Amino acid sequence: MSKLICVARIGAAHGVRGEVRLWTFTEDPLAVLHYGPLTTKDGSRSFEVAKAREAKDHLVAAIKGVTDRNAAERLNGLELYVPRDRLPETADDEYYHADLIGLAAETADGAQLGRVLAIHNFGAGDIIEIAPPSGSTLMLPFTNAVVPTVDLAGGRVIIELPAEIEGEDEAADEPASAEDDAAAAPSARRPRESGDP
Repeated sequence: MSKLICVARIGAAHGVRGEVRLWTFTEDPLAVLHYGPLTTKDGSRSFEVAKAREAKDHLVAAIKGVTDRNAAERLNGLELYVPRDRLPETADDEYYHADLIGLAAETADGAQLGRVLAIHNFGAGDIIEIAPPSGSTLMLPFTNAVVPTVDLAGGRVIIELPAEIEGEDEAADEPASAEDDAAAAPSARRPRESGDP
């Protein structure tokens, strides 16, 4: 069976006719209208988004069968999932975050760094979080320079560890030239799909 991917979370009720606030984790927020029935993680409940409209940072959605505020309030906090095989294929160099989580992370010469724990975006681009066998997790930019290879079939990502971390080098206190800044800037990886899927 295809693994389940979280595509949305139901928020508070909106109005008195059963609409809810809906936060989606898809590149196109309105894509939840096209996935068919969405389920809870354990598969015990199924929901279908009948209609939705965009609001400031979420959707306002009508769920089939939910017709009043009390029923809508009981759904607050539910996460909605879809089978992975129902999601559209990605373009080259784009990945669903769920496909990357759990992959082995290693250097180009085969040294094991750990496993991909998560992909984050705090507003300045994607960050790959790697859990080593022991110690603190590594948080690295998810760029072509740092992650030159994603091998889904092989179950691994290749990591090029940065040569230095800002603030740890004595030379960091010296003024940098424009050439130094250009050399240190990572190359941008083509856009990856935002959100969980």
